[in-house]
Amino acid sequence: MQTRSPFHLAIPVDNLASCRTFYRDTLGCQEGRSSDHWVDFNFFGHQLVIHLKQDSQSKAPTNTVDGKEVPIPHFGVVLDMDTFNELAKQLQEKNVEFIIAPYTRFKGLVGEQATMFFKDPSSNALEFKAFADPSQLFAS
Repeated sequence: MQTRSPFHLAIPVDNLASCRTFYRDTLGCQEGRSSDHWVDFNFFGHQLVIHLKQDSQSKAPTNTVDGKEVPIPHFGVVLDMDTFNELAKQLQEKNVEFIIAPYTRFKGLVGEQATMFFKDPSSNALEFKAFADPSQLFAS
């Protein structure tokens, strides 16, 4: 059995306070170490660090996938379907504005998955997904 190691990702944010609130209160990530310029989070078992960088974010490019404009770059995690549905419900209840609202992509095909895209307060794009058949995560 393959053991998955947690990833570490550091991203820029232009407002540390609003992004800290977003990751902690909106996404429910446990806060770890911090300073005046960065904050660590437990991002669904992975280490996410937000770093204050006060440059404005430019409009990110997109790529068409399944007829929808997917922002690049983006990051997120693959969840089980129940956790995905619960998170989607919580985000909708918190009035998070979706770039791509929760829906099923590649329905009936290899790699069928639920997906949703939204941005944090500093315009970093996030994607959360869940596979109908988790064994198809890397299927071609």
